[in-house]
Amino acid sequence: MNFQVTVLKILVSYPDGFAVMEDLKRDVAILATSGRDWADRTRRLAARVPDLDIFAQGLVERISGGWMITAEGRTVLELMEARPAASETIEAPSVEEIVTSPAPVPPMRQPADRAKRRRERRERLREARERARANAS
Repeated sequence: MNFQVTVLKILVSYPDGFAVMEDLKRDVAILATSGRDWADRTRRLAARVPDLDIFAQGLVERISGGWMITAEGRTVLELMEARPAASETIEAPSVEEIVTSPAPVPPMRQPADRAKRRRERRERLREARERARANAS
């Protein structure tokens, strides 16, 4: 499994691309134990951008207890996920070429109700963890 690709995939799934470390660790653990399919998929995606370094290249920022994907990170992830035409050979451009492209892709907006459901789910999980800690002591 490629950790950096996994981090990009997780962050892009959160509203505004930001996840606190606790949520990020939980999601990475889930994906890391989800089986060979995920490991194979991240390996294939990482092969498209072999010099990937999410922090050094400014694809992910560390912000107040969490990580946030940047517009450049979204662009690189979209490039990795793009399917080449059947007759094309895959030629991996360097990350610098991708990041310096003239028109970065703006973050996709998610429907408000989806963001609300995600927020409510995180709150329920947080409350459940607190109850479990209280019952354990």
